[in-house]
Amino acid sequence: MMRSFSRSVLLIGVALWLQPPAAWAQSGKGDWAADWEKVLQAARKEGKVIVSVPASAELRRKTEEVFGKRFPDIDLELVAGRGSSNIKKIIAEKKAGVHYFDVHVGGTNSIITGLLAEGLLDPVAPLMLLPEVRDPKQWWGGHIWADKARRYIYMFQAYITETVWRNTDLVRPEEIASYDDLLRPKWKGKIAILDPRIPGSGDSTWGFLWSVKGEEYLRKLVAQDMIVGRNQRQLAESVAKGKAALSIGLSYYVYQPFVKAGLPVRPVDPPKEGFYASSGSGNLAVLKNIPHPNAASLFLNWLLSREGQEVFSRAMGQTTRRFDVDTSWAKEYGHTSAKESLTPERFFELENQSEEKINSVRVPAAALAH
Repeated sequence: MMRSFSRSVLLIGVALWLQPPAAWAQSGKGDWAADWEKVLQAARKEGKVIVSVPASAELRRKTEEVFGKRFPDIDLELVAGRGSSNIKKIIAEKKAGVHYFDVHVGGTNSIITGLLAEGLLDPVAPLMLLPEVRDPKQWWGGHIWADKARRYIYMFQAYITETVWRNTDLVRPEEIASYDDLLRPKWKGKIAILDPRIPGSGDSTWGFLWSVKGEEYLRKLVAQDMIVGRNQRQLAESVAKGKAALSIGLSYYVYQPFVKAGLPVRPVDPPKEGFYASSGSGNLAVLKNIPHPNAASLFLNWLLSREGQEVFSRAMGQTTRRFDVDTSWAKEYGHTSAKESLTPERFFELENQSEEKINSVRVPAAALAH
């Protein structure tokens, strides 16, 4: 049941994704420094920016620390939580006429099926002012977008995933050489999975398994009596403390506290079927009718700058597409950055974060989980 594109269609898609947005082509070489100074002054008057971010304590701590030193006049409010939960809140507020959030950062599925589908996003490009942010040569693959219109969801990360983890006291490396090994009787009742029925890494991994192993495989996996949950930390803790032996759909940033505590957890070695490519939590969207447009632009440019990408990548254990940010350290967390291991064409073959892949792979795969 592999889902794939023909070579010709793929190359056309790559060419389209790498084209600069029309908004940039029309803007020319304006005086960015003057524009930036205006944004800085206006942002100080607004005094605040509110950003929805992934549920990572490390990301929140480091972002507040570094951004706060860089822009002490701007109060940065980070609302950390699962993307699907934060987006449900944003949609409900928007429908009630409340415009609280400025920017959302997280996985693409909840953005595409939620914010984009509801028409609640503004184009990102007009807010990207700094040359180091706007210049496609600074980014592996140029500027890449998750949405078909190439306007609303900017993908600033790219890497090979590591969303199957093991308790090293309970599972030997050679015991998971293929996804078929997850079906062995000894793992029945011992596999934790992030609920694939809602947007997130759980449904992303579930969709990948559907594409490489097929529907019958997923039925057999369900018969393993997996521990299904929506609280990422609780699922990771169940593996770290030995209640579960394996997990599906959790990545490094969830396990980070347990890794730092020296508990016996690490990602499985790449199975023979491989892993999928992803932008992870590294996707940015700007909401409509935002209360702090200048502070939002300031935060967006900082996040996509070298400094911002170093903070985000390290905190999340996920790798940026910026060429000037080191990502070699990611190998110790079980994955490699796309810029070190893939061509853009190969990335587009393996990714399952784009609007097209959401609709053709993840949505139909998730339907099997209901």
